[in-house]
Amino acid sequence: MVKKLVLSLVALSLVFPAMAFADPTTTSLDMGLNALWILVSFILVLLMQGGFILLEAGSTRMKNAGHVAGKTIFTVGLGSLVYWAVGYGLTFGSDNAEAGINKIIGWGSFFFEPAITALEGDSYPSTIYFLFQLAFAMIALSIAWGGFAERAKLSSYLVFTLLFTSVIYPVIAHWIWGGGWLAADGAQDYAGSTVVHLTGALAAFAATVLLKPRIGKFNKDGSANEILGHNQVFSALSVLLLWVGWFGFNAGSAVSVGDGFFGYVAFNTQLGAAAGAVAALLISWLVTGKADITATLNGGLAGLVAITASCAFVDPWAAVVIGLVAGVLVFYSVKFFEKMKVDDPIYALSVHGAAGIWGTLANGIFATQVLAEKVGVGQGGLIDTGSWHQLWIQFESVVVCGAYVLAASFLILGVMKMVMGFRVTEEQEIIGLDLSEHGTFGYPEQMKKVQQNL
Repeated sequence: MVKKLVLSLVALSLVFPAMAFADPTTTSLDMGLNALWILVSFILVLLMQGGFILLEAGSTRMKNAGHVAGKTIFTVGLGSLVYWAVGYGLTFGSDNAEAGINKIIGWGSFFFEPAITALEGDSYPSTIYFLFQLAFAMIALSIAWGGFAERAKLSSYLVFTLLFTSVIYPVIAHWIWGGGWLAADGAQDYAGSTVVHLTGALAAFAATVLLKPRIGKFNKDGSANEILGHNQVFSALSVLLLWVGWFGFNAGSAVSVGDGFFGYVAFNTQLGAAAGAVAALLISWLVTGKADITATLNGGLAGLVAITASCAFVDPWAAVVIGLVAGVLVFYSVKFFEKMKVDDPIYALSVHGAAGIWGTLANGIFATQVLAEKVGVGQGGLIDTGSWHQLWIQFESVVVCGAYVLAASFLILGVMKMVMGFRVTEEQEIIGLDLSEHGTFGYPEQMKKVQQNL
């Protein structure tokens, strides 16, 4: 015990030098460890943006690769500023004196000015909690870009970033995480199957519908053409990066080191992801006769999305079941949206939307009373308690949050379409967004060879 305490103090003195000259207490030691873990989790979640860059670039064509990378960095930068100025205050602001209004939206802490250190009694500094929540908002935003891929103007990314980060995402996050009315009802969404993934996916759906399919995706008879991404290795590497980052996403949501509960959350996360990848490969192999790599990658991500809501609420066997169902669901969901003539290049609607819905509902089936009490949200699900109550709350949160995001996204994007237009011209789409939007190529050497051959 003494050895562990000494090692912890040495580690903390390196991270927080001022502590080397202060008399440590158990409270300050706990706060320092919590702060360190949340900061590491923020870094892991922020690095998931690299996964999104590789996923979107690898799943689309070479002529758009530079655009994908550049607009991701730009929108994360812009979104961070908007979230600092407005989004965080609308999610977690507590200056609103009217309790009734606070059920709908937060208010206060705009242009957030945190204390420079943790205050007495705090479990962690507010600066680090802000960064962690910011990273979640940026993930939801990047999911939404799946519906814009290969055909949206750069200006549309700018405008939608401003509005999504200020009036769409903060409302949903407040309802479930910020003390809003769904939180009061006991809605369980530990790390964001609904708040982050479903919100981003439904915004992507609105964009996909209003932008209409990419040139050449569907034939006049309604049949679909496969538009292959240019680098499947990029796509696979992206899944690995996202998978690793997800441990910050889920386990980081414990926001404390405490008794090590974050390790249990990470354990369930790994099981859910693994089951999703295996199920998707097997179902694609069974149905098509080929073990489809893209389906496997989607299955792994779908397992991660589905377990995100329930990773702290379910037993390990249930995490496996949730992942298995997600892997099968995403395979058929992709086929469904294609049949409905919805062009979803990054499979955002299936991976984040369908799996996000399933993951949220799964709490109402598999959550245990013991873990619900441990987390302090809601109650056990149908199997553990025999009660339909939690499943109804989960269903309610999916329907209400989904309706709000769809209505707000269609309204905002519809106005954008009328006022400024947000799809590039046919000529610009054919030559690619790298050249038409940025005047350069993501792969300049490769494009030189193509031009020389022409």
